[in-house]
Amino acid sequence: MIYFFAYLFLEVMISVSISSAIGGVATFFEILLSAFVGISILVNFKATLRENFTAVSYSCIDLKQFQSLNLFTIFGAILLILPGFLTDIVGVLLQFSVFTTMLVNRYNFNSGKCKTDYEKNSTQKDINVIDVEIISDNTYTK
Repeated sequence: MIYFFAYLFLEVMISVSISSAIGGVATFFEILLSAFVGISILVNFKATLRENFTAVSYSCIDLKQFQSLNLFTIFGAILLILPGFLTDIVGVLLQFSVFTTMLVNRYNFNSGKCKTDYEKNSTQKDINVIDVEIISDNTYTK
């Protein structure tokens, strides 16, 4: 319960200070714009899900990271829909994979260590094999 009151206090303080700096009309349009962005992220969530599936299939991330990244994307979109500047700031930060990966892994940043199927197959080739073309001298006559 104390965390809710702390959040509410911070939200009111940040919203009042930013609203007084930019004005009422700009605040209204910011609320509408952030809600529109949050809704569009939820509508286009299948693209983010597809990218995360690709990362799992190439072993860039494990299943726990996959679940957390998708959860952070949805949670960030919901925060963008809610009115308020603190929720918008946190919602935008949760949309960037760098921040969410840091939240998921803390110190095990796994990006860059994954390889695609092409890279895996090209590193497993035998270096002693020479590729040549064989031309046959035999002519077939009937």
